[in-house]
Amino acid sequence: MTEMTPERSLNIYFQYVTDAAGVSRAVEELRREKRLGFDTETTELDPYKGRLRLVQLSTGRTTFVFDLYSFGDSRTAADLKPLRGLLEDPSVMKVAHNAKFDLKWIRHHLGCETNGVFDTYLASVLISAGDGDRRHSLADVAKFFTDTELDKSEQISDWNASELSQSQLQYAALDAQVMLPLHEQMADRLANDGLTRVAQLEFDCLMPIAEMELNGIYLDATRWREQLDKVRITQAKTANELQDLLSAGVAQASLFGRAEINLDSQQQVTDALLNLGVPVPASTRAWELQPLAEKWPVVGKLLEYRAAQKSLTSFGENILEFIEPMTGRIHADFRQIGAPTGRFSCSNPNLQQIPHEEAYRRCFRAPDGKKLVIADYSQIELRILADFSADENFIKAFESGQDFHAMTASQVFNVDLQNVTAEQRSFAKRLNFGIVYGVGASRFGMMTGLSQSDAENTMRKYFGTYRHLDAYLRESGRSVVDNRVARTASGRMLRLRFDETDRAAVAAARRYGVNMPIQGTSADILKRALRLLHDSLHGSSGKLVNIVHDEIMVECDAADAEAVAVELENAMTAAGQEFIKRVAIKADVHIADEWAK
Repeated sequence: MTEMTPERSLNIYFQYVTDAAGVSRAVEELRREKRLGFDTETTELDPYKGRLRLVQLSTGRTTFVFDLYSFGDSRTAADLKPLRGLLEDPSVMKVAHNAKFDLKWIRHHLGCETNGVFDTYLASVLISAGDGDRRHSLADVAKFFTDTELDKSEQISDWNASELSQSQLQYAALDAQVMLPLHEQMADRLANDGLTRVAQLEFDCLMPIAEMELNGIYLDATRWREQLDKVRITQAKTANELQDLLSAGVAQASLFGRAEINLDSQQQVTDALLNLGVPVPASTRAWELQPLAEKWPVVGKLLEYRAAQKSLTSFGENILEFIEPMTGRIHADFRQIGAPTGRFSCSNPNLQQIPHEEAYRRCFRAPDGKKLVIADYSQIELRILADFSADENFIKAFESGQDFHAMTASQVFNVDLQNVTAEQRSFAKRLNFGIVYGVGASRFGMMTGLSQSDAENTMRKYFGTYRHLDAYLRESGRSVVDNRVARTASGRMLRLRFDETDRAAVAAARRYGVNMPIQGTSADILKRALRLLHDSLHGSSGKLVNIVHDEIMVECDAADAEAVAVELENAMTAAGQEFIKRVAIKADVHIADEWAK
């Protein structure tokens, strides 16, 4: 039996645990504490490519450094059972920085969940309240909150060495030890800023996200390559047709056929369009060009070409490089607070930006014998807005169970519901969602092709229908500008920074400040749903594999699909009802073989 050896250096006192007796004694002492500093050291960044070397747990007085290389297969080693039990126990708080990383490694290599987590990284992001200049690495956070300087040079040392050096062990111990004074400062700050509830919401979501990243999603590589071949043919055909349409607008003449330009050069394309008489706006973003497409076929063809080109560059062969050979699946990285609203962002690859077209989505499918259970919230942001504004007509429109956009069109255009045209419904839909994002008449006109006066009249009728909504938006905008703070239903906070003498900056702050509570509350609801779902799926074949904004995707055995669908719908509606009281929350659930509507 290897005895634990205490070492003192740089005010660090740690014990190195390498045998069963050491694990038992360490866990016995650790269980006397209500909170522990927690960290891990690994040989790689990806749990499928490396090994979990150390687990560090600190009381603040003593840090216990568990060397998993001493226990053989750490996932099955009986000697590590007490450690697993401690990590799973929610009554003992584990304070970690960027805890999702550690939770993934513990789950994959020790085979257990980690519960009762306080994440100093997420806490720092919440406290910064949208300040883009703040940095959130452990070294930055330790310096900011406790004025502690951390030497991170050992971070890139060889953690796969047969024997670890004294400096490596001291480094590992200190990273766990520093968590406790950080927690002290940050818990107080969260409470003072009214962020305790949203912090707990984020912490509760850590384990579901760690599991989802480990689960990964299955991508059928053969289907993906077949789709790419079709896009290449379409792109070449569209490029040829676009060159034909633009050639008359190319300044230089050609004696050898049509004049061609670089279709990926915004300046060359803009010049050619202007020469053709197209009233090109200052920006050539898709939503600004779209109203011109009906009158100018060349604009429609340009948008078609750009869509094909983006598909090839953003969603080409490169996606297949992310398939993990060990699992045959894609394990993307989800950043839990990817925006100040609390929405997720995703990378390596960005699954949230996979095109909506069925040809792409069908490539993400359930493996043989499995099903995908897919659910998304029905008009969640509009339901949140109805609840926040307490507008009776807005709420009644949802209560009726009728098509909300058609009902809005009926009111705005003063026609019977059954006589609403597809165009009128489309206008109403754009207006409904535009209101959430704070669009004015000018922007709405550009979105729909309406003149300024027609856009103003349409919006006037809209707010005539939903009078309390108009009052809510005005008061919300005034409050945001006056107080420079916006909050979601969970208390998530955004501090707005703008020059009060700059009218454009004030208007932008007002729009963003009005939208943030709505979009952010939607993110709050989704995160709560993920935790409820995670808990309800225990013991079933269901596993979370993907999220995209308001959509959740679960993979399960085909035989369990109906039961998992019920659990998913229940989790999503229950989460919504925790935050929204006046309007029913609805989740549309379906069972499929592939990612498609």
